[in-house]
Amino acid sequence: MTTATNTKQNAIVIVREFDAPRDLVWQVWTEKEHIEKWFGPKGFDTRVDHLDLLEGGEMRLVMIGPDGTEYPSKGVFLEIDPPRKLVSTDEFGEGIDKIEALKDLKLPEGMVTTAEFEDLGDRCRLTLTIGHPTEEDRKRHEDMGVVEGWNSSFDKMDEYLAGINKN
Repeated sequence: MTTATNTKQNAIVIVREFDAPRDLVWQVWTEKEHIEKWFGPKGFDTRVDHLDLLEGGEMRLVMIGPDGTEYPSKGVFLEIDPPRKLVSTDEFGEGIDKIEALKDLKLPEGMVTTAEFEDLGDRCRLTLTIGHPTEEDRKRHEDMGVVEGWNSSFDKMDEYLAGINKN
């Protein structure tokens, strides 16, 4: 089940249920070796360059497109409540301005991502809220395909979980 709504003027909310227990979904969301297996839309690979999972710690990752283009992003962890909630800033990383396909775009800035993990027994409901400082930033992000991109990532995560969730 996937839903995407705009419940607040400046937020995008995506809800997805996974056929895996919450603790496993948390691990897959927060550990480098797992993130690199599913993060990014289909056709993209991901490299985690840095992951310091503590409040104030940073994460830097690079999504690598099918044509080899690297899309860097970074964030700072603001709140960590394992295995229930993870809040972080979410920014495009250094060098994003050099990517030809994005040169004429004004990219959204100041995003805060909240991932909430609800225990449903053998399943987990993940609610992802992407907050933006302005409605204009939210709209720009939507126009870039953020909902489709996250749903594609979640499809990959679902497949990855099925392969490692040996009950």
